[in-house]
Amino acid sequence: CMNYMFPTSYAWGNFSVLAVGIWAIVQRDSLDAIMMFLAGLLLTVLTDIIHISVFYPRNHNLTDEIRFSIGMAIFSLLLKPVSCYLAYRMYRERGGE
Repeated sequence: CMNYMFPTSYAWGNFSVLAVGIWAIVQRDSLDAIMMFLAGLLLTVLTDIIHISVFYPRNHNLTDEIRFSIGMAIFSLLLKPVSCYLAYRMYRERGGE
């Protein structure tokens, strides 16, 4: 989302999940917050895959800025399953079943 290769929905989706994640960390006793964070993470995994596959440039002359943006988007996508696992562990620690 740094060089406007992806639409604004990519940035809004990821930043809103980040905001819900901060809310889940701040309210340690809330089971709803961590559940919303986990659901948001799972939803953004799907939407990130769609955004990367649809908006990936077709030509071979990519600038360094576009390569970096795509690399960071893919790196973020690869780290989301780890974040989902950690959020699920927090959910279980807070008493979720």
